[in-house]
Amino acid sequence: QVQLVESGGGLVQAGGSLRLACAASGRTFSIYVMGWFRQAPGKERDFVAAIRSSFGSTLYADSVKGRFTISRDNAKNTVYLQMNSLKPEDTAVYYCAAGARLLPTEAAYGYWGQGAQVTVSS
Repeated sequence: QVQLVESGGGLVQAGGSLRLACAASGRTFSIYVMGWFRQAPGKERDFVAAIRSSFGSTLYADSVKGRFTISRDNAKNTVYLQMNSLKPEDTAVYYCAAGARLLPTEAAYGYWGQGAQVTVSS
C-alpha cells in the first residue's frame, strides 16, 4: 500500500507562489503516475496536474497551464507542485494522488493523501 503525505500549504497573497510536496511511502513509487487535485468548499474535486515517471510526461488542467509546474524526484519518493502567479480562485484543499494512468479523473488514482490547505488572499 502507498501512503501519501502533503506539505507546503499555507496563506499567500495573490500573485505569489507556493510549492507543495507529497512524500510517498511504500514500494515501487517510481512506477506510479502522480497527480494533484483540488477541492474548494462546497465544490467538486477537480484535476490540477499529473506526471508520469518516464520522459517527463505531464498533464495540466487548462486553469493552471503556464502557472503551475508538476515535478517528481523518484530518489526522494516525492512529487511537487510549484504554483506561481496564484489567484484567489486557486484557494482550495490540494490532494496528492497515485495511480496507474496519466488521466485527469479521480477514478484513475487509487491512493490519496490527506490534503493541504492553500489560501490565496486578494
